[in-house]
Amino acid sequence: MRLKPQEEKIAEKIFSGDRLTFDEGMFLYQQASFNFLSVMANYVKEKISGNDVYFNINIHIEPTNYCVYNCKFCSYARKIGQEGGWEYSLEEIERIASHYKDTPITEVHITGGVHPRRDVYYYAEMIRRIREILPDVYIKAFTAIELHFMFRKARVSVEEGLQILKEAGLQALPGGGAEILDDDLSRQLHDKPGYQTWIEIHRTAHQLGIQSNATMLYGHIEKYQHRLIHMERIRSLQDETGGFNAFIPLKFRNKNNPMSDVPEVTVIEDMRNYAVSRLFLDNVPHLKAYWVNIGKKNAQLSLAFGVDDLDGTIDDTTRIYSMAGADEDHPRMTVSEMTELIRSAGRRPVQRDTLYKVVKIYD
Repeated sequence: MRLKPQEEKIAEKIFSGDRLTFDEGMFLYQQASFNFLSVMANYVKEKISGNDVYFNINIHIEPTNYCVYNCKFCSYARKIGQEGGWEYSLEEIERIASHYKDTPITEVHITGGVHPRRDVYYYAEMIRRIREILPDVYIKAFTAIELHFMFRKARVSVEEGLQILKEAGLQALPGGGAEILDDDLSRQLHDKPGYQTWIEIHRTAHQLGIQSNATMLYGHIEKYQHRLIHMERIRSLQDETGGFNAFIPLKFRNKNNPMSDVPEVTVIEDMRNYAVSRLFLDNVPHLKAYWVNIGKKNAQLSLAFGVDDLDGTIDDTTRIYSMAGADEDHPRMTVSEMTELIRSAGRRPVQRDTLYKVVKIYD
């Protein structure tokens, strides 16, 4: 593979473990060859996690899709009383959790709309009830935007609100709702709080010992510089706290929302974005391809572009991406299907828990 001069310089920095600059990130997006990106991202991935690819046995619970906000990219949210909306009672949440008692799941993932009538005390009670039914399962719950609203409604500070949830049994944050951490762009996409709110909540969570992930919604009206601004802010907070476990690029899907006229980016662009994410975010240990969002085949392909995590088996009711046009209407994979997907890409499947402790290695 013949390298361009700038590719040679970037390769030297990567092999030396030196941090890439914003301008080098722009070069990777705009000019680096596809082969170069794959080789370099794979090198970094294998330096971190060898030939292993992680997954967990998890379920998602979406308590409601009623939401106070209006996001142009969203196909999921409804207003109270609007057709297609739902809200589960605490008793219904208990029944969902009870279905998984005495099963091998290790994580319950909870996110949904920002319900106008529910505060932090309501969600703390929800977590307590799930914890009573599934005492040994990690509870990873709520985006920073959900948290911001439930804290404000209860008139408690971010630290107080997170402490209430932690005492109820919350152990990690999923990292959603970040979209693009740039306020000028965000004002064109949604009416949620500015990016500093997301940063503040994750910083405080990390200080309280609550680890999290970080997401990025890409492939809509953003430019490459917006993606790099977003990743620089993630990288900076990680330097400060060390609390992020994984970075999760989420592809914009354009069905049934006000941005349906914006075409979805290609699979080539998806892979380019995974590779640049892996190379630029030198201090975030894991890169996740959320297979529900991009499909099983593309998730498998991403394992050649720096990805070392495919999320989980997800046998549940999650609808946020199927409502936006994703391939999986009722997403689920058996452990056998997940391990075969990983093996057939030449990787070794490793079951993990929420904090990336190894549960089982599938040699």
